[in-house]
Amino acid sequence: MFLGLGLATAGVGVARHDGGHGAVKPLAAIDIDEELDGKASRATAVEVSFEPGQVGEAHRHPGPAFGYVLEGEYEWAIDDRPAKVLKPGETFYEPAGCLHRVSSNPGKTKARILAWVLHPRDAGEIVVPPGHAE
Repeated sequence: MFLGLGLATAGVGVARHDGGHGAVKPLAAIDIDEELDGKASRATAVEVSFEPGQVGEAHRHPGPAFGYVLEGEYEWAIDDRPAKVLKPGETFYEPAGCLHRVSSNPGKTKARILAWVLHPRDAGEIVVPPGHAE
């Protein structure tokens, strides 16, 4: 099993997630035994922070994503579902390939989210722009 504390060593990029809006801190990348769509897979964890009023860009993930709000308020929506404002301790799930269309901090304090993405090990990025396929 591989455990990397820097995603650069894991070979997975996360730079597109913030698009200049929010900060992404790589935490871990772990090769897992289960396969995704018949491919060797990895679980990657990041901490995403948004200052008050910051808005992230729409994006997709090459596998399912799970999130946990650590602090602040986090407005989140996927596909055509209505947006929700999540508070500390609340979680969310994004199916592989769905459009994460709303990602923002509507609050007055910093928001921090812990996110795990399961993805093929050979994925070049764990976040891709809406019009691109991984």
